[in-house]
Amino acid sequence: MSKILSRLKFFLPPYKEGWGWIFFVLILTSCGSRDGYFKLEGHFLKMNQGEFYLYSPDGIITGIDTLKLNGGRFSHEIPCATSGILMLVFPNFSEQPIFAEEGQSVSLDGDASHLKELKVKGTKANELLTKFRLQVSKVSPVEEQKHAATFIQENPASPVSLYLLRRYFILTDKPDYKQAEQLLSLIKSKQKNSTALTRLETDLAKNKATGKDQKIPRFSGFDINGRPVTNANLGGSLSVIYTWASWSYESLEQQRQLRRIARKHGSQLNLIGICADASKQECKRALQRDTVTTPVVCDEKMFESPVMNQLGFTQIPDNIIVSKEGRILEHGLNTRELMERLEKLLK
Repeated sequence: MSKILSRLKFFLPPYKEGWGWIFFVLILTSCGSRDGYFKLEGHFLKMNQGEFYLYSPDGIITGIDTLKLNGGRFSHEIPCATSGILMLVFPNFSEQPIFAEEGQSVSLDGDASHLKELKVKGTKANELLTKFRLQVSKVSPVEEQKHAATFIQENPASPVSLYLLRRYFILTDKPDYKQAEQLLSLIKSKQKNSTALTRLETDLAKNKATGKDQKIPRFSGFDINGRPVTNANLGGSLSVIYTWASWSYESLEQQRQLRRIARKHGSQLNLIGICADASKQECKRALQRDTVTTPVVCDEKMFESPVMNQLGFTQIPDNIIVSKEGRILEHGLNTRELMERLEKLLK
C-alpha cells in the first residue's frame, strides 16, 4: 500500500496536497488492508449478534481468534506475511475457508439461514471458490467431486485447487489417491516453490501410509495429565485414535458417540483422543462432565501437533480404527460409518 501511495503522490496536483491527498488515502485504504495485514469484513442477515472463530491450518495465525458480530456485521484484521488459508467457524460450527493474502481484504455477505450461499469477495481466489460453491450447492456428492476435478483441471495455478484436491480426493470418507496424484501432478506443473503445495504432498503421503491394512505408525506424546501416550496404550485390543476440538461440533458429536460405545463395551475398546485446541484449559473444560476416562493428548500446537503428524491426521474430526494386531482397519470414517463398523467389530 505504501508503494502505491508514494506513486500517487507524484501525480497529485499541488493545490490538492491537503484534502485531495486525504481523499485518495481513504479510497485506497477502503479497497484493501495495510501492508503486512489481511482484513475480513462481514455482513449477515438474520444474525444480529454472535461470535465466530478463526483458525489457520497453514499457521498464518497461532491459536484461535474470536470475531464479534454486532448489528449483523464484523470487521477483523490480522498480521499476514504470507498467503494461506483461514478457516472461519460459524455459530452452528460449519466452516468457511478464506484465502488470505498480504495487504488484501475480503468481504463476506450472506444469510445466516443459508450459509452455503455465502458470497466472499475481494480476491480472485475467494471469488473463484464462491463461484464453485454456488455451482455445486444443489448437486450430489458424486457430481460435486466431478466438478472439483474439472475446476482443478481448468485452474491448476489457483490456490483454490489445492484446497479442493485436499477436500474431495484426500480428506474424504472414500479417498481417491490415484486421481489425487494425477491432479497433484497437474498442479505442480503450474505452481512452483509453494509451501502449501509441499504440505499437500506431505499430507497425501501420510494419508496413503495410514490407509487400510497398513501397520499403525509409532507415535508418542503426553496426555492432559502429563502421562505418556504411545503405541503401548493400544494394549492389544481394538482401538480408535481420533481427533477433536472444542470448537468443532462435528468432532464433539463423534467423541460423544465413541465414548457411548466405549461405556457399552468396556475393556473391549480402547480410545485415544487428540485434541487440536490451542489451549489445554479449553480442552479440559470440554471434558469436565465426561465420565469416561481415556487418554487425551493436547499439546496446544493444533495442526502442528507432533502426534497428529506421526499418525497422518490433517483434519478435525478424523479417526483410525486399529486392530488387536496393530493394523489399520479404517481411516477417516464419518460418525455414522464409524459407529456401524465398530458395532460389527465388537460383536
